[in-house]
Amino acid sequence: MSDNKPDNPPSTRDKRKWVAAGVGVGIGSAAIAAALLYANQSRRQQAAKLKPSDPEEKATD
Repeated sequence: MSDNKPDNPPSTRDKRKWVAAGVGVGIGSAAIAAALLYANQSRRQQAAKLKPSDPEEKATD
């Protein structure tokens, strides 16, 4: 690998693009996480209904 640096540093316009891309990735990741949590919410509620809350209830079945 060479350690040659570019002759001209990145412009503020280029920096803004990278910042905007980073913000977009962050928002997109949060949206995906929220969608997955929302999709799994109904599964968790159904599983909670199926589980008996009292251990004695389970033993008598």
